Amino acid sequence: MGPVSEPAKPSVGIVETRIATVFGDGDPMVTRSGGILERVDVAYETYGTLNADHSNAVYICHALTGDAHAAGFHEGDDRPGWWDNIIGPGRPIDTDRWFVVCSNILGGCQGTTGPASVNPATGEPYALDFPLLHMEDFVEVHRRLARHLGIEKFAAVVGGSLGGMQVLQWALSYPAEVGRAVVIAASSRLTAQNIAFSAVGRSAIMRDSGFHDGRFLTAGTAPRKGLAVARMMAHITYLSEEAFEEKFGRDAQRGELSVDFGVDFAVESYLEYQGERFLSRFDALSYLYLTRVMDYFDPFADPAALERQIADPSRFLLISFDTDWRFSTAHSRRIVRHLEGARIPTSFREIRSPWGHDSFLLDLPDYHATVAAFLTRAAEELR
Repeated sequence: MGPVSEPAKPSVGIVETRIATVFGDGDPMVTRSGGILERVDVAYETYGTLNADHSNAVYICHALTGDAHAAGFHEGDDRPGWWDNIIGPGRPIDTDRWFVVCSNILGGCQGTTGPASVNPATGEPYALDFPLLHMEDFVEVHRRLARHLGIEKFAAVVGGSLGGMQVLQWALSYPAEVGRAVVIAASSRLTAQNIAFSAVGRSAIMRDSGFHDGRFLTAGTAPRKGLAVARMMAHITYLSEEAFEEKFGRDAQRGELSVDFGVDFAVESYLEYQGERFLSRFDALSYLYLTRVMDYFDPFADPAALERQIADPSRFLLISFDTDWRFSTAHSRRIVRHLEGARIPTSFREIRSPWGHDSFLLDLPDYHATVAAFLTRAAEELR
């Protein structure tokens, strides 16, 4: 059972995912690690209408397993995009006011170039020949898509979890392109515990007999068991203990406990379902690459990062959730301390929610009202 919501506001309706080539035709992408991608395609969606001077654009950065389909419905689907409750007419990210852009991240597996894409030099999937990525690489691809769309500056860039990290990197690297930055349930530097969870997930994938040293797509296999286990373990970190207790407690899956090594508890069945469902929509290689980017992220280690912001400050909103133990409020407060220490305009709010890290995906009144108010002020500044 999730939070109780008010009647749904209108959706953005039927949408389609488009593809743009943002690097190619003799203009390759050189990643921060020195890798070269001769061509980069990006899957993206837009909602709302871009105004005459292109000043009403908002960019959405997705989290680890998200994609470009943030709002509305694809033809024939009965479920909307992953952030539909916050994007749309009259919603906090109001498409009657804003032109909203959301793209699939570099290294992803939902239409954007990633390790499962074909390497033009070999005719086979890149696999582990794909270059290691950094948060700056994600931002560079976002910026190229912005140019493709004719947008030089976003009124706001918004994201949760890994999406929030991208927002922070973009605002610190190119403050002139980000009017307002909304960083939700995110971190500027992972703790040892955060890194440990991701390390175990990657290990489960890479030790699976179907992994074939990363060449499983060519071999016709897949590390299905390892990827499912990685998702199961990660999903535990997305919910609070309070949420697990309310959803499942110690309930038996089939009426009574049978005392064996099968799926006996309801929570075990839930995690099995999450793992199996994940296999149909995500690639194991993308999981390896994207989680590793998070491990190395540490933007405040660059002394010039805050200097760039001081010279041309964005306005920041930081939001955390009190039961989020994946990226606890301490992570948000660390970002706030750095920003406020440099006298960068910063607002911060911790939201009460029993649902843990996944709260950023939910329709929580205080949370949505906070985002709506921050973006309303942005709209007023454009008048």
